[in-house]
Amino acid sequence: MSTPTVDLGARYALRATGLLRTFNQLGVLQPADVHVAARLGAVAGEADDRVLLALALAVRAVRHGSVVLRLAEVPVTVVPEDVEDTGEVGGADLPWPEPGEWLEAVRRSRVTTDHDAAGALGVRDLGDGSGRPLHLADGGVWLDRYWRQERAVAEDLSARAGVVPAVDPARVAAVLARLWPGSDPDDQRHAAAVCLLSGVAVLGGGPGTGKTTTVARLVAALRALGEPGPPPRIALAAPTGKAAARLTEAVGTAVRDAPAGVFDPADAAFLGSLQASTLHRLLGMRPGSVRARYDAGHRLPHDVVIVDEASMVGLGVVARLLAALRPSARLVLVGDPDQLASVEVGAVLADLAAPAASRERAPHLLRRLAIAVPHDVPAPGAVPDAEERTTVADGVVLLRTTHRFAAGGGIADLAQAVRAGDAERTLAVLRGGDPAVRFHEVAEDEAVTGAALEAVRADVLAASRAVIEAAAAGDAVAALAALDSHRVLCAHRRGFRGVSHWAALAHRWSVEEVGVVPRPDGRYVGLPVLVTSNDPVLGVFNGDSGVVLERAGELVVALGRGDGPRSVPLSRLAEVETLHAMSVHRSQGSQFAAVSVLAAPAVSPLATREMLYTAITRARRHVRVIGSADAVAAAVERPLARATGLAARLR
Repeated sequence: MSTPTVDLGARYALRATGLLRTFNQLGVLQPADVHVAARLGAVAGEADDRVLLALALAVRAVRHGSVVLRLAEVPVTVVPEDVEDTGEVGGADLPWPEPGEWLEAVRRSRVTTDHDAAGALGVRDLGDGSGRPLHLADGGVWLDRYWRQERAVAEDLSARAGVVPAVDPARVAAVLARLWPGSDPDDQRHAAAVCLLSGVAVLGGGPGTGKTTTVARLVAALRALGEPGPPPRIALAAPTGKAAARLTEAVGTAVRDAPAGVFDPADAAFLGSLQASTLHRLLGMRPGSVRARYDAGHRLPHDVVIVDEASMVGLGVVARLLAALRPSARLVLVGDPDQLASVEVGAVLADLAAPAASRERAPHLLRRLAIAVPHDVPAPGAVPDAEERTTVADGVVLLRTTHRFAAGGGIADLAQAVRAGDAERTLAVLRGGDPAVRFHEVAEDEAVTGAALEAVRADVLAASRAVIEAAAAGDAVAALAALDSHRVLCAHRRGFRGVSHWAALAHRWSVEEVGVVPRPDGRYVGLPVLVTSNDPVLGVFNGDSGVVLERAGELVVALGRGDGPRSVPLSRLAEVETLHAMSVHRSQGSQFAAVSVLAAPAVSPLATREMLYTAITRARRHVRVIGSADAVAAAVERPLARATGLAARLR
């Protein structure tokens, strides 16, 4: 019997020594982290193990989405990679350096630019760092590239926010009164006014709060305010092809579903001419290339750029976009700042929204808003004559009225409790008996069995039967509706609470209980699939979901679109996987009638407020949460451990 071989080089940096070797073998550092740190140390002549460890952890932090590494928080925020993937803890004690001595070693190192001696963060940002790979400020370390990107983004946004658009608020009032008629307060009308009167705006809100409706009417307002001149050049963009396609469809739906008289023919024609694109396509970025068609030397021609699903946009793309925008161009970022952040580095939308929670709008902006939307903003009292400088926080506006699930219902109450970080209230809602919410309490170390397993199994089978029956009848509309009737959502990829386990379980139930006979390749009519790569020629994007049907003897995939399903030959799709369960990350931007959420274990770094909030708000009618009370409480009380310095710079 032969012994299987293991590629040690894939997991271990075989030539590593000292702390780099120790933390690599404990599963904290990947070989790439070790090699980068060792190389930078060799070039700079740095041999202190503690400094090299800080370098490697800074590289690791970027891999995990953080811009800055807070050395004092490392023992709490950094865990072995396997824990992040499965949620299962190995129990090893990690030999971290003593925090004070570690910080001083990094401060004295020749690889570090120390900004602490120059004063507060906003002041010491002026230095360029002399090309050293690490920047140290307030106990945090940044890699040079991300220090520069973050600083550039903060400076650009602050400069743009300080330029108040030259638009008459009385004209804004007349246009918005047509688009949002009535004298009752309207948060969407108020949000549109803030966007129209700000150089940089953040239009935030939870699922179903009407962000896309607001965007459609905002675009119509921009067109009307541009008369009698040519219409403004407006770009609609999103981080992914799937999100861009949904934005285009949603804007069209908003026009079709609007009450009579809201959009005039010119509005409808203008909105119909807009096609959202990915940010990469907007900037002219090609796969595998670091160059872009549009940059600081060749600016985008647009007057206004509106970016949807901005919570998914990383720091690097925002930096490129801002560099490519003309100084006079306006930017509107749309998304839910409480959702999971981008899989790339940074949490830009959340960082922009954060300072707004602690300050009032500038008095001169309040005066303009009181004229533009008198039913939504009361006239301010006496204020100083001096004009305050407008900041990014002045352009942040959040929609709170939800239209996806019943206001005051169980899902809305649950989402609010999670967003507020109130673990006690969250558990009370879960246990409160609301028909829209169900909590199956399963201990951390126990498999999901009994009533919890049977409940998920029943929903999976009901959805599978409906999908397969509709697919067999060739009814793509019914098959896609059934596909979105229920979804299993997991925080982890592996482990007994992960996507792999639940996808295999659901697939087995579907095949054995429904009675389908898969082909030799495992595929069958009614198989739910997930597209995992972009194909702009086919109009298919990573994250699209569909159902396999048979047409004229050929297997095709019916994909949902706003104007009806479209079919693509299964053989033409380069990368697809079966879709019975999915990660919470992949579910962003989607909604389902019901969801079953496998809560991440309390000890898992993925047990975060944003993860739980994103999962439960995918549901329209019913949420089932499976896990322990400790897991839920830990998630609610733990904001996403993604460290950045952008919010502090903007303050």
